[in-house]
Amino acid sequence: VQLQASGGGLVQAGGSLRLSCAASGSIFSITDMGWYRQVPGKERELVALSTQSGRLNYAEFAKGRFTISRDNAKNTVYLQMNSLKPEDTAVYYCNAYTMGATYWGQGTLVTVSS
Repeated sequence: VQLQASGGGLVQAGGSLRLSCAASGSIFSITDMGWYRQVPGKERELVALSTQSGRLNYAEFAKGRFTISRDNAKNTVYLQMNSLKPEDTAVYYCNAYTMGATYWGQGTLVTVSS
């Protein structure tokens, strides 16, 4: 499975961005897909997860501001981020789970200016 993320950039506080992550390869084996983020010196943390069963899970900081969605026809997962804050600045990674492995995209930088 290969994951290609896009959509990061520079935005002012209060603004919005939409991240996209397109999967290719053995996509039939993918179950859950999600987004994580990481800032230097900190561990990578979950932002949102879309399970195969359709369940959506969000980190507390993401609830009410971020929305994860999945287009199975396009093999793409999205992360709509609204009301962005400077503390949302991070590299955002998409990932995909299969029965035997976890795959990561290359990361896309989101910078929120105050």
